[in-house]
Amino acid sequence: MILYPAIDLKDGKAVRLLRGDMDKATVFNDDPAAQALEFVAKGCEWLHLVDLNGAFAGEPVNGAAVEAILSQTQTPAQLGGGIRDMKTIETWLSKGLARVILGTVAVENPALVREAATAFPGKIAVGIDAKDGKVATKGWANVTDVEAVELARSYEDAGVCAIIYTDINRDGAMQGPNVEATAALARAVTIPVIASGGVSSLKDLRALRDCGASLNGAISGRALYDGAIDLKEALDVLKG
Repeated sequence: MILYPAIDLKDGKAVRLLRGDMDKATVFNDDPAAQALEFVAKGCEWLHLVDLNGAFAGEPVNGAAVEAILSQTQTPAQLGGGIRDMKTIETWLSKGLARVILGTVAVENPALVREAATAFPGKIAVGIDAKDGKVATKGWANVTDVEAVELARSYEDAGVCAIIYTDINRDGAMQGPNVEATAALARAVTIPVIASGGVSSLKDLRALRDCGASLNGAISGRALYDGAIDLKEALDVLKG
């Protein structure tokens, strides 16, 4: 399993939200690129970036911060938030992004996801953010009637390289991930699944590693910033 340190971007800074609430943001670093370099120095293999403002605006907002990260590190990075058309996808990939995460459009414009996955093999992931099993879109502001597992299954033949599954109720709450729901989704599809939301201890990482489903990795943010998880130790745990 891969550990993906999360850098959530709001107003050009690295922050963490509580359950996706933009009014409950804690700033952890005024310099996201410096934060990325810190994670890289500790051995991470990937970076997980989210343009929080962009998720609400429907277009990239924290582009300068993302570009600074891409220019200062060689570690592959995936980005989600406000990416809703082919032009934006093409632009980010041309700037060196390794993987684009499509969330809202995965519900509203599945044809775009399929087109992008065909055009850019291995570079398009689907972000499925769920609240009580239902998919949320537009920065989690809109909860749909779509079931998370149903949406994941709909992309089985699309060629997407990964699904990032986030349990919104757990995100940033330091209460542990929804291991059961994550494992169930991973067992329901052949697409690699990355767990997100609530990963707050080495115990959580071990639970995901040993959940009985083959997960690609796990995303952690607040726990790494708070020191609840030591990145080097966590990398060793997941390799084990």
